[in-house]
Amino acid sequence: MHEHHSALGLVRDLKPVEPVTLVRPHAARRAARFFADHFPGKTLYAVKANPSSDLLRVLWDSGVTHYDVASIAEVRLVARTLPEAVLCFMHPVKAEEAISEAYWKHGVRTFSLDTMDELEKIVRATEGASDLNLLVRIRVSSDHSKLSLAAKFGAEPDDVAELLVAARQASDALGICFHVGSQAMTPHAYSSALERVRAAIVEASVTVDIVDVGGGFPSSYPGMEPPPLATYFDVIHRGFESLPISYSAELWCEPGRALCAEYSSLIVRVEKRRGDELYINDGAYGALFDAAHVGWRFPVALLRESEAGSMTAFSFYGPTCDDLDHMAGPFLLPDDIDAGDYIEIGMLGAYGCAMRTRFNGFGAEDVAVVSDEPMVSLYTGQTASEKRSATVTKLY
Repeated sequence: MHEHHSALGLVRDLKPVEPVTLVRPHAARRAARFFADHFPGKTLYAVKANPSSDLLRVLWDSGVTHYDVASIAEVRLVARTLPEAVLCFMHPVKAEEAISEAYWKHGVRTFSLDTMDELEKIVRATEGASDLNLLVRIRVSSDHSKLSLAAKFGAEPDDVAELLVAARQASDALGICFHVGSQAMTPHAYSSALERVRAAIVEASVTVDIVDVGGGFPSSYPGMEPPPLATYFDVIHRGFESLPISYSAELWCEPGRALCAEYSSLIVRVEKRRGDELYINDGAYGALFDAAHVGWRFPVALLRESEAGSMTAFSFYGPTCDDLDHMAGPFLLPDDIDAGDYIEIGMLGAYGCAMRTRFNGFGAEDVAVVSDEPMVSLYTGQTASEKRSATVTKLY
């Protein structure tokens, strides 16, 4: 793996033909330490956001000891990479065989569920074990988030009380969990969800030992600049403290994006320009899935040692033969950009690596470690990049 100070230095030295993923371990360490030091409870890393073994080790070394796994493959990955980690199987719909392997082979004791059928499945697979942490997932609003997670999972309101009572009888520790959606842009998303938790506890009249506020903690992107994470933590803490729960109840969260978005960026090369369209060598079937399919805008920077002219709004086409391999943007870059130029695309540590395919034979790429700062950071108060070189053009 190459090591460079900056993206510009790498381009100058290597002139890469294929895309290059840049990783910044120091950025992931900083994010992990922030959660470990400031979130008023336990932090579980949501592995689905970026399952890199290298990243898992960085997070572990930085104080993250619990991991939200959503499949038996993720269970195996984390168990193999971090044998002492605590694994929590938080997908509400699991194969019975996956539950059995997780419990008997990998020591998983925490499972989420949102139906009576799933509860019965967990009890069967664990042979009525008495050491289970069972978290009932309730449905809450995603209105304050950029990507909804309100439709697929979550117990129906009329079923929550009965499910909590049944799970209480089958568990050593009973919990309630929810997910406000990805990229929650206001802390109010969590205060509203915690009111739903309060109503569920009161209706069921059960003792709750764990409240898991899930993920949704945001990162910063063009047009999506959220409040400081500390304000989210304050709102969650106040809401948790006001709940009618066990005196020893634990507060959990499951950040994914917030822990890993700043970890990675991507260098791509422009292969062709057609008006305001740039043909680049990665795209919708690679790290830019979200840019293509949900219109996500990522920060971009032209990596070049000449002065910039005025800026133009561009869209991108990826390298495959598919018309769907299109990222509308807009991505603002100097209007004299052309074939052969390199672009850094930032904030791809979350989901970018996880979504890659090998469609059309594209997708081979190198990885390099860089020591400069990510383009944007919620942990440094950086909403626009500090220049890594006085001559590098940057726009967000």
